Amino acid sequence: MKKLRVQFLLFVYDKTQKLYRRYFKKKKRQWQFNEKQLLSFNEDTLGRKLGEFYKRHGFTMIPKMENHDVHHLITGCGTNFEDEIAMQYLLLGNGKLNAHLLAAIILGTLILPEYSKMYLQAFRKGQNMRSFHHWDFEALLWQDFENLKDFIQQKNTITYY
Repeated sequence: MKKLRVQFLLFVYDKTQKLYRRYFKKKKRQWQFNEKQLLSFNEDTLGRKLGEFYKRHGFTMIPKMENHDVHHLITGCGTNFEDEIAMQYLLLGNGKLNAHLLAAIILGTLILPEYSKMYLQAFRKGQNMRSFHHWDFEALLWQDFENLKDFIQQKNTITYY
């Protein structure tokens, strides 16, 4: 039964992500790198880790959606469907809000409610991270991945003088 529900979600995602890119990402440009070029970055950089992510999973870059894959690396969220929904919860907790994200959360929660506890944990994790959902990660591809990940996973703290 779960397999059928996931197939339905994949069908909906396939149809809506093209519309999302056309209407919500029309001002955003596609990255100037491909998967092979990312693998030529220095070993510990975000660019190299992203290239390895694509190679390991057999994925190709989707134009204008490259940051999404960086979010997987930064957050440690997997790529199966319940993890994709959890990542949307995490991004909501991190401050991201748009119609596509809300639709994914609502539909994903209705169709895969058995993961609600995981979704709530992901939301809280997003709240406890430094706000990153709006960053341009293409400009950060040369940065040390672990340092970047550690920086994002630290919540902004208020310092009183």
